[in-house]
Amino acid sequence: MGPERWPSMREYVDFLSAQSPYSSLPASDLNRLAHEIEVEFYSASAVVVQADSARLDYVYIVRTGSVEIVDRGITIDVLGPGDTFGHISVFSGLPPAFAVRCLEDTLCYRIPDPRALVDHPECLRFAHYGKTIARERLIAAGGSFTRLERPVRDVMHPITWCDALMPVREVAALMRRDGASCAVYTIDGTPAIVTDADFRDKVATGEVGIDAPISAVASFPALMVGDEMTLDTAYITMIDRGIHHLLASDRAGRPVGVARVVDIADTDVRSPLLVRSAAESATTMSQLVTASNQLVPTLIELYESGLPPRHVGALHSAMIESVFRRLVELHTAGTILDRVTPSWMLLGSVGRRETLPNSDVDTALAWSDDEINDASPEERAEVVDAVMPIMRAMPSCGLRPCSDGLNAVNPDFNRAAAEWPGVINGWRKAPYSPAELLLISTMADARAITHPALTLGIRRELAWGANRHEVNAAFNTLAMNNRPPAGFVRGFVVERLGGRKRQLDLKKAGLRPIASIARALALRSGDVTGSTPERLDRAHRAGFINEDELDTLKGAFDLIYGLTIEFQLSSIRNSSPIATAVSLDDLDSLKRRHLRDAFRSVNQIQERLVHYPLWSTRS
Repeated sequence: MGPERWPSMREYVDFLSAQSPYSSLPASDLNRLAHEIEVEFYSASAVVVQADSARLDYVYIVRTGSVEIVDRGITIDVLGPGDTFGHISVFSGLPPAFAVRCLEDTLCYRIPDPRALVDHPECLRFAHYGKTIARERLIAAGGSFTRLERPVRDVMHPITWCDALMPVREVAALMRRDGASCAVYTIDGTPAIVTDADFRDKVATGEVGIDAPISAVASFPALMVGDEMTLDTAYITMIDRGIHHLLASDRAGRPVGVARVVDIADTDVRSPLLVRSAAESATTMSQLVTASNQLVPTLIELYESGLPPRHVGALHSAMIESVFRRLVELHTAGTILDRVTPSWMLLGSVGRRETLPNSDVDTALAWSDDEINDASPEERAEVVDAVMPIMRAMPSCGLRPCSDGLNAVNPDFNRAAAEWPGVINGWRKAPYSPAELLLISTMADARAITHPALTLGIRRELAWGANRHEVNAAFNTLAMNNRPPAGFVRGFVVERLGGRKRQLDLKKAGLRPIASIARALALRSGDVTGSTPERLDRAHRAGFINEDELDTLKGAFDLIYGLTIEFQLSSIRNSSPIATAVSLDDLDSLKRRHLRDAFRSVNQIQERLVHYPLWSTRS
């Protein structure tokens, strides 16, 4: 029903005076608010606020009943009498990030922006935005995550244009005139970029003279992104590529501006780019260890800055890659690895860019045998021997090799590039063998960080598996067997087949089932690249899962991934060993409810996929 006035001001005043933060207001201000109250009644299941709708003009206070806060289909909070909602949108001017839905018949008081109605707005200190609402969506306007959701165009600088044949000295003068840190030119419509770092590295060292054409210094082609790209994605891209400038284009693909990492990075957070730079410039193991000592502090600060956990994981993975790459470079000089052009691959969660603080770093190697045609057993052993010092040095850099043998000292994961396709084809011929399924799953997550061209045969062979019924059937079965728990009863985790445990392994119970579904879908589609959410997005576009299933799986993944990082970082802060499982006593009732709902939703999707397998139907 629509808004109406209630005649009793005293009831309003008495109620507000008992609720935070209104209880801090003097009587005169409470009376002002009471005179502005409108009453709204909503029946059970009614939606009070639609997510991403127009900015709200009213703050709502629950008088009787209860409402749930819904983030992309997942209930993230329940509010009862005295709780306020809608104030984030009112105060920030932003669209509401969450939907608000009534769990029962509910009566709400509705007030325009209270700060404009009272004499003492400083007393309205909302200490929290609900109780345990998802942290990454609740950074106040201007906070780090809200800022990073903005498009690149919001921070880009005008382009300083030059010509490819212009002398270095003249381009430097142009940049000085414009106060720019880079200049751009085009060749046949393709842009090139020169930055202040290029001048330091190539001109100041005497490698390139000041009268040489600027093309001798510039990077061609320049990395260019659309100006609508969000700052958080741009930031991850810069860190992944180890660059400080991005060229932005309009929708027609024309360069329109330059974004700099210094304009994006939060100055209160250790920059992952600094960790990468320190690692890549290390000339000794001592220097590399010093650089890698910043991995954990940077990870903690990234998380505490409000970045979504999924983005924190991607940045953490990029830092790990840079440390590992430099570790390899410091240990391969003068070894057989110098001659065989090794393509190092990172597997598992690091390969998918979904690292956790305690993730192992799984590795594989594909190498060119051009220099050692038909490599002898002795030469193959020599390659493995050359890998050993790298594996032994990893812990000193905070990187833990896989203890189960998923690493490049295992001959199964250390082969000539030309051999890999045939090996994978052999694994596919016995797809129901647990060993072969594990090997294919592992290589499906592999991502090359050096000489990626050598791994094209692996990608091609995995893609060909998309047309093999028995392979898809095997991975569908594997995905369906990785089931979340059935729920929680009296402090116990209830397993699907009825067993009970005191501890909940978030990775095994929550992340693994979703990652298994996404991997099976990726193999079915023939494209195994990317993270779990990226694989799910592609599966939706291919028609393998519908939109509701996509939202459910991605929402559940984000919830469980975020909780897992939260608990693991808490152990690090407390100098405690990182446990693989958490006690139910460490989960409040809200987190238990969220997890229970997520587990049930994933189970329902798995049941659908059991009856309508991935290889025989599209949703």
